[in-house]
Amino acid sequence: MWYLFIVSSTPIRYTSSSGERRIRVHTAAAPVVTDLSEMYRQADTGAIVSLLGRIAVENSLSDKLDSVRQQLQLKLVRSLKEYRNLYVVQHRIGGRLIFPESLKFLPLYILAICKTLALRGGYADVSLDERCAAGFSMMILPVKRLLNFIYPSLYRVDEVLTMEPNKIDGWLKRLPLTFQCLDTGGLYLLDDGFTFLVWLGRMLPPELVNNILGVSLANFPDLSKILLRECDNELSRNFMKILRYLREKDPSYHQLSLVEAMPEIFAYCKLLQGVDSVAASSKSISQPLGDLIHNPAVQYATIVGIQLLYWNK
Repeated sequence: MWYLFIVSSTPIRYTSSSGERRIRVHTAAAPVVTDLSEMYRQADTGAIVSLLGRIAVENSLSDKLDSVRQQLQLKLVRSLKEYRNLYVVQHRIGGRLIFPESLKFLPLYILAICKTLALRGGYADVSLDERCAAGFSMMILPVKRLLNFIYPSLYRVDEVLTMEPNKIDGWLKRLPLTFQCLDTGGLYLLDDGFTFLVWLGRMLPPELVNNILGVSLANFPDLSKILLRECDNELSRNFMKILRYLREKDPSYHQLSLVEAMPEIFAYCKLLQGVDSVAASSKSISQPLGDLIHNPAVQYATIVGIQLLYWNK
């Protein structure tokens, strides 16, 4: 019987009794599984994404951003190809790719990493301060917050504001980051773990906006100067309850910004739709994977389950 091993190496620097400075490396190997397919079934997507994200940020310091993104995509494709080879005869899948259940969201997260401020576009497309801040965040964030940072949470809140306060939390559902989920008559809240972005649709009823903000947008065009506070009406109280509910889930402080049908929110929603305004040459989130799959150097054709990229958790 053979085993797959996990190997860990730990260097120790010390001074010998004769005063010599030495480095000793301790290497330990522990058996994990006897079957490669079992390793795939037990894979932790969050841990994989966190590790690959940190490696990508480190590589971006010494390599071109385009090369770093290609390395991520190649690692993704090779892992899926290896899993496919395990079942190509058993399932008669031909040229298609199949996903292990534990890794079904891995394509989404890996390709989302390529769209983060730390790795997107070229060096001139994002300011150095913003790119460094995003890269630093990806290096230190725990897994749960990292996943929310690279793939923010989008909620439509205008539909739940009229509900009873004790039912709001249960009806607040996360939406996929796609254009199809945006309605000009809706009120949306985007949460990336650091900031709240409140998007006001152009067709949103003025009465609802007045009740929530306490001002009329017609008389107050500069949203950056609006002080959001709880007003004396049910809609405002429910809206503030939603903000408190989301903030209580994360101990960090969320800054809040208001935009009125402006492109800021589309920077996130274009994550899966492929018209990236930051770099004209940037590809859609699914195109790079397709390019690799159809490349003659990679001997398989199409990917199934691409709808997994349109994730509604």
